[in-house]
Amino acid sequence: MADTEREYGEYVLLDVDDGVARLTLNDPDRYNPWSDEIVDELLPALRAAERAEPRVLVVSGNGPAFSAGGDVDRMREQIDDDIAPDERVRLIERENPIIETVAKFPAPTVAKIDGPAAGVGANLAIACDILLAREDAFIMFAFTNVGINVDGGTSALLPRIVGNNVAKELVYTAEKVPAERAKDLGICNHVYGEAEFEERVEEKVQELASRPTLACRYSKKLIDESHTKSLEQALEDEAVYQAALVSSHDHEEGVTAFLEDREPSFRGE
Repeated sequence: MADTEREYGEYVLLDVDDGVARLTLNDPDRYNPWSDEIVDELLPALRAAERAEPRVLVVSGNGPAFSAGGDVDRMREQIDDDIAPDERVRLIERENPIIETVAKFPAPTVAKIDGPAAGVGANLAIACDILLAREDAFIMFAFTNVGINVDGGTSALLPRIVGNNVAKELVYTAEKVPAERAKDLGICNHVYGEAEFEERVEEKVQELASRPTLACRYSKKLIDESHTKSLEQALEDEAVYQAALVSSHDHEEGVTAFLEDREPSFRGE
């Protein structure tokens, strides 16, 4: 995808290369808040990433933060302007398709967290499939600190990861959750030291990109849908999806490689 960064301007960068889409929030001086500028560019960039059909999507923030979350300056303006409740709903709902698109992105997704991920920025992270954090990073569901309830999918995403009681405590207290504790809670998959962070993240990204793409996509869909399915329905859907993959190149390659006692070379088809 040529000149993608220029196409999406200075606030959201997108690069797609060798099966990996890298989406970067790019307002480092302000810790990548969900400003009007970032919100305006995020969804089009995600749609472009979907069209590129990558084998993995990596979401990150430029500079010292993943994302500081809601734009407090914008909150102040809304208070001063005495915006009506229905208009506030419209402004908040404008952000919802972003979280939905990340959560439902067909390919595996990775949140690369090398600094604070707060508020809706934390939701952007937990909407991803795999969270990789630097040891000095933290996650914080900070909504109550500014006197508002959760948004951005917190009430759906967080309890599925940590359970209702832990989710409520994290939200009520707006606890700053260090990376290691986030890992203990099941929020982060891996935590790496500062010196090894970039290398280890790239190793994981390349590992995911080398896996059988269709098998990963179908497995992701099945796991995500499991919250609303009976076991009977899940078993039926697994059989249907697996039958569809039997004729794929990657299934044949995986079986052949196993029988030949070698590493498979998946093509993502």
